Amino acid sequence: MNSALSLAPVAGQRVAIAGGCGGIGRAVVAACRAADLRVAVLDLATSIAAHPPPPDVTCIALDASDEHSVRQAFEQLAIRFTALEGFVNLCGFKLDTLTIAATPSEVFDAGIAGNLRSAFLLSKAALPLLRAAGRSSVVHVSSGLASYGGTGYGPYAIAKGGINTLVRIMARENAPAIRCNAVAPGLVDTAFTRGGTGRSTEDAPSSIDLANYLRQIPAGRVASPDDVVGPILFLLGPASEYVNGQILHVNGGGYLP
Repeated sequence: MNSALSLAPVAGQRVAIAGGCGGIGRAVVAACRAADLRVAVLDLATSIAAHPPPPDVTCIALDASDEHSVRQAFEQLAIRFTALEGFVNLCGFKLDTLTIAATPSEVFDAGIAGNLRSAFLLSKAALPLLRAAGRSSVVHVSSGLASYGGTGYGPYAIAKGGINTLVRIMARENAPAIRCNAVAPGLVDTAFTRGGTGRSTEDAPSSIDLANYLRQIPAGRVASPDDVVGPILFLLGPASEYVNGQILHVNGGGYLP
């Protein structure tokens, strides 16, 4: 079959998903298993306890903002997977909605560490396994906020803007063997709106004004995790072989760069 006709990665390929226990992460894991991929999940211990992956999924606890924890996790992963054809990074969380003027420096630092530093550490740790595969793909999950900002989202939006730049640099530094792209969703109906899986309860109240948000979305609804899965699998798979260093916006038409 012409590889361009297949949008998902080839069956049997190895994919590691950081943040795989979150709302989008669980949907990505399910889709990867349905495509007969070999899957590993890396996530906070609290997230793994709340949403344990299926038994056939390799599962490793880590704190993605801690270098020692990330190094140990990838040492464990390398025992199971000698190479990776795909790596997806969904790690990140939203802090309280504060203006820059009202944001304490420690809150800003936590936002950068949990969203941008984690992306750097995970990428660096994953590269040897990605190189070992010969041809591989990295997909980071960014946000439209990285491009247009958003009142009260300073640390998060700034960190995601850094991820967009990280994607472009990785794309140039590692081509053609490793491609690196990002998916930038709008609001997705997950625990993210309440802080993040492992940092809040699934039924905690949302901090988002949904009525106001929906007035800005031509599609007329908030995204579900499944809306983000297809773009991620596309960027991991052979149909996107010539796509590198790109930010794919998935937002129902709410932001048109």
